[in-house]
Amino acid sequence: MALRSLALQALCEPDVEKKLALTLALQAPPATVSIASESAPPAPAHLPGRPARPELIDPAQVPQRSVHTPEGRAALVHAICHIEFNAINLALDAVWRFDGMPDAFYGDWLRVAREEAYHFSLLHDHLRTRLGHVYGDFPAHDGLWAMCEKTQGDITARMALVPRTLEARGLDATPLIQRKLRAVGTPDALAACDILDIILRDEIGHVAIGNHWYRWLCDQRGLEPLAHYRVLARQYGAPRLKGPFNTTARQQAGFTADELAALADTPAG
Repeated sequence: MALRSLALQALCEPDVEKKLALTLALQAPPATVSIASESAPPAPAHLPGRPARPELIDPAQVPQRSVHTPEGRAALVHAICHIEFNAINLALDAVWRFDGMPDAFYGDWLRVAREEAYHFSLLHDHLRTRLGHVYGDFPAHDGLWAMCEKTQGDITARMALVPRTLEARGLDATPLIQRKLRAVGTPDALAACDILDIILRDEIGHVAIGNHWYRWLCDQRGLEPLAHYRVLARQYGAPRLKGPFNTTARQQAGFTADELAALADTPAG
């Protein structure tokens, strides 16, 4: 089976453990084999494959819980776990859906998919062993996948608005979450901080991949990246970004001085 078909198989798999195994088994073929020349299978009726739980609700209805209680910390870890589950699907979808890209594009997103699967496994193990819950025990929202669906017909919009917008918000949020957990100071809270260190390190690389391919696509199409980003954000209803921003991590992920200056003009909230 061709690699892009295998990525679609993993994307469609509803069982969490099977999805993880299929994703972690995906490897880019030798350099002599062209991924871009593969023909992708037709789109299934329903994507992505996901378990019956968690219940998906409107983001505004997701309960707010205090990190000062074990249940609140479990809900927080579960929320991040859900983000990582969606991120696996987002990376697999990029591999399967978009044809005609350089082979390095598919290799990059395969790497992202495998690293997101690793992140999910770390968080889910922590949720089970430290906090007595499993993935699905708390309701969650589907904002990441909703943007994936909106941008399914426009690869430039996908690169602009998923990795370098929605996923980049994690670069800003992670240090704030860690600060709250360190203030709690319990063994499970500090262990969660260690996992978030790994995730933040890898997510800088994932956002950098999004930045690279967004700029590559803009260059191919004769578009100015910053100006076109504003057009795409309006067209697809991207959320307005609010500070504070993790400027250091964003610089490491390849955001330009002009892009960071535009963020600096955004009010904190």
